[in-house]
Amino acid sequence: MRKQLATAALLLTATLGVQAQQKPSLVQPQDKTQPSPRLNPVQERAKRLSDQMARELRLNGYQATRLRAINEDKVAKMAAIEKKNAGNQKLITQQCDAVCKERDRELQAVLSTDQYSNYYDSRATFRKYDSDYAARAADAIFVNSVQNPLPASSRGAILAPARTTTTPANNGR
Repeated sequence: MRKQLATAALLLTATLGVQAQQKPSLVQPQDKTQPSPRLNPVQERAKRLSDQMARELRLNGYQATRLRAINEDKVAKMAAIEKKNAGNQKLITQQCDAVCKERDRELQAVLSTDQYSNYYDSRATFRKYDSDYAARAADAIFVNSVQNPLPASSRGAILAPARTTTTPANNGR
């Protein structure tokens, strides 16, 4: 019995010693098939607008969560409109106004009467805040694409200086 107990204790000690020597993996592999949230400009735009509105309108947690969901939907629609109708500002404004009216109706159900009144009075300010951010983000994306252009199709090619070949001089002719 003593021998079995000693053997069990020895095995337990050896197991704990091996586990203590192994270093835990602190770095988790990143799933590269899913885009990082910080890289999605539409979600970032909606988040910034929602944060600004939540601060100014003094929303509680439930209201802020609902506002974020509403803004994410509406900003995605507006971004699609802006992309589809690039260059036709009149059409963009007209269609984005319709999306903003949808947001107004949805927010009326979420906000208190005082909060909605404050929101309604500040709609132009919020719209300008959103459009200014969208313009800055578009400029930043353009600048990055100019500074770091991607090849049209590299097909695994490596860019390197061209090799020059020299032809032998008449070789004694």
